[in-house]
Amino acid sequence: MPAESDLLHRFVFERSRVRGEFVQLGAAWQAVLERHDYPEAIKQPLGEALVSVLLLTATLKLEGSLILQAQGSGPVRTLVAQATHQHTVRGLARWDGEIAPGDLQSMFGNGQLVLTIDAKHRDRYQGIVPLQGAGIGDALEGYFGASEQLPSRFWLAVNDDRAVGMMLQRLPGEPADEDDWTRAVVLADTVQARELLHQPVAELLRRLFHEEDVRLYEPEPVAFRCNCSRSGIADNLRALGKD
Repeated sequence: MPAESDLLHRFVFERSRVRGEFVQLGAAWQAVLERHDYPEAIKQPLGEALVSVLLLTATLKLEGSLILQAQGSGPVRTLVAQATHQHTVRGLARWDGEIAPGDLQSMFGNGQLVLTIDAKHRDRYQGIVPLQGAGIGDALEGYFGASEQLPSRFWLAVNDDRAVGMMLQRLPGEPADEDDWTRAVVLADTVQARELLHQPVAELLRRLFHEEDVRLYEPEPVAFRCNCSRSGIADNLRALGKD
């Protein structure tokens, strides 16, 4: 297992309204895979969902959890990933028959992506958008676009050993340079899956944004946690909503 494993990295572009998150899952990803014999085709969206929900939770200042659920009428019936403010994560998928790799619509059919924020001392929030795109990152970008929230972009990579992802968000407020966001996204679009999976984060950020002033904060640990109690399962079911 690589030295940089199961970590959340935060970074910001100085004098710019752009921030980023980078998540690496090694042992936590293996813990998820050990619990079910997932087909190869399902590992990709499952790993993407686990990484994505951690990236999103890291941007929320709340005590609670965020649940990402993809569900549809296709061979993959449902996929759920949950992360908490303590940077713990868990997830699972359910499917029928043989699963062939493909985009979200070919795997889930006519489906939807549901994001549920279950925070302490706050009303539960739930957002729903059609499940469309090549992968979970595309669906989430569609979610943020449709809900008119912060512009967000995702770069995700998964193999049998690791699940890794990077996210950029444009923060509210007037930027000093209107091109800051566009430039950051164009530079990030040059990243390759093998770099996400294998290159140390500091080196990768230098490679992508060497002309930008980027501050990388100390990493925070991430861990797999499964609270498989009766009350815990009931709480998760209620969080997903009656439908």
